Amino acid sequence: MPEKDPGHKDRPPYQIRSDQEFGPVKWYASCDCGQVTYKINRAIPLNAKYCHCRGCQVTHGAPFQWCGIFHKRDILFTKGTEGLSFYSSQNKSRDYQLPTKVACTHCRSPIMDEGRNVCLIFPELIDYKASGADHHTWRETFEPKLHIFYASRAIDIPDGKPKWSALDQQSDLLDDYGKPKDDSSRTRM
Repeated sequence: MPEKDPGHKDRPPYQIRSDQEFGPVKWYASCDCGQVTYKINRAIPLNAKYCHCRGCQVTHGAPFQWCGIFHKRDILFTKGTEGLSFYSSQNKSRDYQLPTKVACTHCRSPIMDEGRNVCLIFPELIDYKASGADHHTWRETFEPKLHIFYASRAIDIPDGKPKWSALDQQSDLLDDYGKPKDDSSRTRM
């Protein structure tokens, strides 16, 4: 299918950059089959969260998605960009349109959700050993801080983390069981 924005390959995270331009690598990641690989030069994500929106539930075949958020410039594909497929769940289209879900065409592993300025990467794809970290460090680094679209959840997660009915900072806070918190207990993060 034709791409709506064929110039996306000239911009991060698809843009080819030298190791010197990209900087020191903190994390290495790949799809299940290894045909798509990328690296990240930021040690700690801008945020990490669980998303319970219906789009994530359907496209991941799971009750929620776990993601780490990075600026696009923090990510560099090192192999397999020609083997990427795109899907815009907003438009039900396989054209490259932001926001888009990015996957490997060979093994169908979800790679990331790409927005205008950031990418939501899936920590499960990170090879923490190749990145020079241990399991504990990886878990701490990508520990989710909150839940979004919790009003659409498939299961209750009583973990005490902030739970937003839709987007964080832009919707109502809910308790662990999806009931609205009263305004006096609301704390915007």
